[in-house]
Amino acid sequence: MNLTRIVSLVIVACLCLGPVAYGADQAAGANPAAVKKTIQICAVCHGAHGQSISPTFPNLAAQRAPYIEEQLKSFKDQTRGDPDAQAYMWGMASQLSDGMITQLADYFAAQPPPPGHAGPRALVAEGKKLFTQGLPARGIPPCASCHGADAAGRAAFPRLAGQHAPYLLKQLISIQNVLRLAPVMHGVIKDMTREQMQAVVVYLESI
Repeated sequence: MNLTRIVSLVIVACLCLGPVAYGADQAAGANPAAVKKTIQICAVCHGAHGQSISPTFPNLAAQRAPYIEEQLKSFKDQTRGDPDAQAYMWGMASQLSDGMITQLADYFAAQPPPPGHAGPRALVAEGKKLFTQGLPARGIPPCASCHGADAAGRAAFPRLAGQHAPYLLKQLISIQNVLRLAPVMHGVIKDMTREQMQAVVVYLESI
């Protein structure tokens, strides 16, 4: 069964869940049974407990809750318009209530982070330097200034540590080409080369 078929089936399951996702909200949040079912649906692509085994889909485990919540809402209202968002997440998020979104964000944020995967030592070293020091001569600030020295994220800035390098690179390219609207990030990376971005994401995957 190919990836498109799997995603199509998951979207159908999510749409079938719609009445539960919308109708079961309570003062304390979404109905626990509906939350559990939705987590199981998320796991098809994002892996058990949010640790994805496919570089197409990001790890959600230990991601910052405010960031997850913000992204799910942007998928739901279709303001995040990069190609992968349209292909995979617009339909998935369309049936999620605000209560469900908060519950999902809290669940994945509480999961253990994925382990890092070592990359080529020279490339990791170059990426670490770019992440921690930036490129002052070109006006590019260090990534760590927003994402934290350990890349674990801060407030609404996402966790990057342990994330799949191919996924991160695709997102950086989407932002650089304004396929995904992220004005702050675009300003930071607009003058970075593909090779520099590759070094950074390999470093991030390794920690």
